[in-house]
Amino acid sequence: MNPTEAVATTAGALLSTSELLADLRHYLRPDPPALSMPPRMFTSPEIYELERERIFGRSWVLVGHVSQLAGAGDYIALDIAGEPVVVTRDERGRLHALSPVCRHRMMPLVEPGSGNTRDFTCSYHLWRYGLDGSLVAATHMRDNTDFDPSGCRLPTFAVHQWQGLVFVNLDAGAPSFADDLAVVDAEMANYHLDAMVQVSTWTEEWHCNWKIAVENSHENYHALGFHPQTVKPLMTGGIDMNVHLDSPLVTRLISPAGNPFDVRFLPLTEAERRVMYSFRLFPCAAVATFGESIAWLSLIPVSIDRTQVRGGTLMPAAAVDGADLPAIRAEIEAVTSVINGEDRRGLEAVQRTVGSRYLERGHLSPKEPGVLAFYRNLALALS
Repeated sequence: MNPTEAVATTAGALLSTSELLADLRHYLRPDPPALSMPPRMFTSPEIYELERERIFGRSWVLVGHVSQLAGAGDYIALDIAGEPVVVTRDERGRLHALSPVCRHRMMPLVEPGSGNTRDFTCSYHLWRYGLDGSLVAATHMRDNTDFDPSGCRLPTFAVHQWQGLVFVNLDAGAPSFADDLAVVDAEMANYHLDAMVQVSTWTEEWHCNWKIAVENSHENYHALGFHPQTVKPLMTGGIDMNVHLDSPLVTRLISPAGNPFDVRFLPLTEAERRVMYSFRLFPCAAVATFGESIAWLSLIPVSIDRTQVRGGTLMPAAAVDGADLPAIRAEIEAVTSVINGEDRRGLEAVQRTVGSRYLERGHLSPKEPGVLAFYRNLALALS
């Protein structure tokens, strides 16, 4: 029995967690099996809890663009694998990532979304916290001699701004990912990503496991079925993809553009005009270029079968200077809405069948090398 057959024999079984992890490690081989993961990887509560601990408890997650946190009091609030997080900009211009749960009786201080505030006041008993997480006021607590207000503050997480994109890590002492992106930094220099303007943004919730969404984002193959009238006509260079694994965190996915992109504002080389350059920062962030338009995407688990999809479109400042920005935004959002809807309907359909007792592992196409790269990094993270 060859190694691929050995892996395939366990396809229909209800595998234990240890068996699932052992199967996953096959993707670390120099010749990984060209098979999809066991379906149980998408439905196992034990695997999801391991992902919460080993991946989302210690990984850098893309949460937004710096323009969403431009002024003092601006904030973005969201959940990362069930953990509430709020990112703020304080009066001194510093970014903070905090746990927005009152230290008194566990009341959430802010609902998911974005906005601007002077502080976070608990609606339960009116405890108040500053934008840096420090306790500002605790009503009727002076007579509790055991309570030390100076030692009461919101837990903090790591936060990092890279090229205008904002990332959060629930591990406050997490090392930077800057070195992992060294090649990307060099190869994207002509895009001037840090000077781009965000012209549209969106947040949606899809009813699917986060890995179903992420593996979909690692290949162009699905454009044939999900996007025949939207994305496929743009792929004049075909659906092939060159995959480069820079580290356990960073994967570069480069696709031929076919017809070169027109450029007016960026100093792109002829080679850069002829590719769709993108990278993935494990576990769930993606950045992709389309000539002078750049899209960012983050696929963040809300629960085992719910994924928050956050994204935005960036353009050179000169391209929008003096232009009708609302019209540009409306046009981009109309296209994005259609494409997102196509992905959402398809991936939610996959989720509806992922628990079938008759599922087996699928054979991957040579057009899906990015999927195997994702599986490899997943195996490394869960080892």
